[in-house]
Amino acid sequence: MTVTLEQHNSIPSIQDIDSIDNWIMVFPSPLKRRKFPYQEQILNRYNKLSQKDKNGFPVAIDLPNKNLSHVSFAMLDSNVGSFDLLTLARKLVSVHASTNSKKLGIFVFGFSKKESERVAEAIISATLAASATMPVFKSKKQTSSSLEKIILFGLHTRHGFKQSFAVAEGNALTRSLSILPSNKLTPTHYLKKIKEVAKENKWKLEFYDEATLRRKKAGAFLAVSQGSPKADAGIVRLRYTPKRAAKSKKVFLVGKGICYDTGGTNLKPANYMFGMHEDMQGSAVALGTLLALTKLNFNRPVECWMALAMNHIGPKAYKPNDVIHASDGTTIEVVHTDAEGRMVLADTLVLASKEKPALIIDYATLTGACMYSIGTSYSGIFTNKNKWHSNLIKAGEDSGERVWPFPLDEDFDQMLKSDIADIKQCSQESGVDHILASRFLQRFVKNNTPWIHIDLSSSSKKGGLAHIPTNTTGFGVRYTVNLLLKNYLK
Repeated sequence: MTVTLEQHNSIPSIQDIDSIDNWIMVFPSPLKRRKFPYQEQILNRYNKLSQKDKNGFPVAIDLPNKNLSHVSFAMLDSNVGSFDLLTLARKLVSVHASTNSKKLGIFVFGFSKKESERVAEAIISATLAASATMPVFKSKKQTSSSLEKIILFGLHTRHGFKQSFAVAEGNALTRSLSILPSNKLTPTHYLKKIKEVAKENKWKLEFYDEATLRRKKAGAFLAVSQGSPKADAGIVRLRYTPKRAAKSKKVFLVGKGICYDTGGTNLKPANYMFGMHEDMQGSAVALGTLLALTKLNFNRPVECWMALAMNHIGPKAYKPNDVIHASDGTTIEVVHTDAEGRMVLADTLVLASKEKPALIIDYATLTGACMYSIGTSYSGIFTNKNKWHSNLIKAGEDSGERVWPFPLDEDFDQMLKSDIADIKQCSQESGVDHILASRFLQRFVKNNTPWIHIDLSSSSKKGGLAHIPTNTTGFGVRYTVNLLLKNYLK
């Protein structure tokens, strides 16, 4: 990130406030009698509002100084949840979106140090998310964010919000890749971009191309890629190794990277096909998370496995009733070619879990059923460790990227029984495809590897989600970094 942070433990002086054109200020409700510059004007503005308007944050005011400093401010209960706090932070930042200023002042006042840090972190994260440059292809030149410095008053930390900056960078990478249209991000283009990021971060990179995957008998992956006019699909394997780490504690991040999903032979209708360039967002979340962990010098080895392909129509495309052989020998009866994500992930999970990591987390925009179940404000989460459910929920509540677990009981397999193969790819019955997809994937996680699957139902949210202002949310980077760094899984 090109934005820097300057911290001051003190209250800003009148000169400090007058020298900055844009401010975000947050106070507790009620505010105890402590003085700060322009307090009377700010509180008078607040007190004139109806209760309804007070609840509809943010409140804005232009201060009576030479620069007419523009202030968005809020008064809040210090017990506010992380999601609501991040949402408020996004709204506070949005007030300044059109000003395109080089400096932003943040003043957090009246809270305990711990509360102040939490509030400041949310505002900084929202500011960084808003200032990240996203792809635009308009012929008219677009104005990009010119923010260079955040100046924080009322708090000084030793860590300098390093984690927030790292997560913001990872999330920005995830969103920018996901927003790219499919003609700008084919598997060929994607691999080139991955190589650039890998070189910058000194990651070791391997690419299992289609010839390699044929040797590994990865028929589930190849069934999807065989319909593409260009044989550029494959599995990317990236390795981050810290200077000191136990080899037995590797974390693997696995992502679905379908650069465009037509539905294949079972062609999607127009309304459902629009937006399918973002069907690779799971792989971008895995990559963005790896970047954030690298920036934070995470003390465990991490590998990122990305299944890159297109789900095309054509004479070579796979079909319903085909029987496919996965790399572990499992035979799969194809039911619906639009269930391609679980196919490419099946072989990827087999290959990854053979390396015996301590944990696999996979990310995928996998099923519409998950969106129908919980909407687009949460993502679904599944695990082969039931004891983790409460901690997985807690990690979501604390990070502000909320998840909800679903069951993975064995009796769901009845719906995947095939008369001619080991398993059906999916069921012709509707309703619980998110659970069936997860049961399918679990079969390919070998060596009793602890495994978490995140069905990214909140990968896209109109108007943004929590602190993220774009429809494309990059959900999962912040969640995973918090999950691992704060050791929710013990």
